[in-house]
Amino acid sequence: MEIIRPAFGDRPLPILSYGIPFPEAAARHILSTFQARRVYVICSRSLASKTGILEELDRVFRTSSISLVGQRVGMKPHTLWSEILEIAAEARACEADVFLTIGGGTLTDGAKAVVLALANNAQTLEHMQALVERQEQGPGGESESSSLYIPIISVPTTLSAAKYSSIAGATNDTTHYKHVFRSPSPSLVILDPQLAASTTPASVWLSTGIRAVDHCVETFCAINGTTEASDSLALAGLANLIPGLLRCARDSDGVDLDARLSSLLGSVDAMAACSTEGIEMGASHGIGHQLGPLGVGHGDTSCILLPAVCKYNARHGVNTEQQARLCAFLPGQPGVGDVLASRSLLKEEVDLGDVLDAIIRELGLPRTLSGVGVTREHLDDLATNSLRDRWCATNPVPLVDKGQVLEILEMVI
Repeated sequence: MEIIRPAFGDRPLPILSYGIPFPEAAARHILSTFQARRVYVICSRSLASKTGILEELDRVFRTSSISLVGQRVGMKPHTLWSEILEIAAEARACEADVFLTIGGGTLTDGAKAVVLALANNAQTLEHMQALVERQEQGPGGESESSSLYIPIISVPTTLSAAKYSSIAGATNDTTHYKHVFRSPSPSLVILDPQLAASTTPASVWLSTGIRAVDHCVETFCAINGTTEASDSLALAGLANLIPGLLRCARDSDGVDLDARLSSLLGSVDAMAACSTEGIEMGASHGIGHQLGPLGVGHGDTSCILLPAVCKYNARHGVNTEQQARLCAFLPGQPGVGDVLASRSLLKEEVDLGDVLDAIIRELGLPRTLSGVGVTREHLDDLATNSLRDRWCATNPVPLVDKGQVLEILEMVI
């Protein structure tokens, strides 16, 4: 039975669907929800090459009189402007009236940037730069007519939050700087734990899960904008994510679909929490954005940076109450006490950074920059670029000096 509900309690979109296989759900909503028939699919390269997903989609669509008019298999990491413009040109030429993304957050960010480019008739790198500059002037700097935006259906196979967010990160090919665009979120997100279990590598699933954990932690520990509702959502997200990820790590055969659905639903609450109006994220997100262009996956950036940022903020005497509350909450979640005990850590003696470090290590995920190919030679430029990111300035200890960023980076090199 299909379950349909808003992903977030305070807004109608995106719609969340789960309980039936995604091709059936996609066809149903393309016709009934969006009154569309001409679909442009953006599918991950691994899914396209290792499964018959595209062929299955085409079969289901044909029986429903839906046309698969265009497709892009795979996108380069970090969503290059040049590729956005290529897809926009193809979608314009084939008169696509709905996008369907199947895969990770890069594809969803790509689709959001594409529909933004289409709505604003951006066709060159110069047009994209002009769009960045208009958006930096504030709301109203880009097209505001919702009718100009082609709807997006997202079928995630990772736990990154791109499918729920109204922002998209995309990288200027010339400067290699990753900019943040405002763009409509997908209108529909279809959760299919069986698809994720059968196709997503464990390291990708688990690391993007820690990215969702990062959303919860930096939201809960933020200095400004938090509410009782955002705190509750962050805790609910962690209560689903942490036990779910620990179970997934033990589930080498991919049969624990409940653990995967729990993780998927936890990522929904994580995004609901951090998208609360006025919430200001911190340096794990801010520095992490600029690790991306160095080839580090979104999930890995959170695995490396989040415990260190928590320790940095605690060292400077900010958000201590919020960190203490999380440090008391996490050991009570299923499996976490065992993780701490296996590492001879007493919950009365650890701080939040210690608990997060233990969980991430238990999942077998990277904890150092050198472990993902970032060396000391990168640190100076990385620190400089990080200072341009809005979330570094809104860290509980505002990062306004390169030395502050370098202090955090030295903790994880």
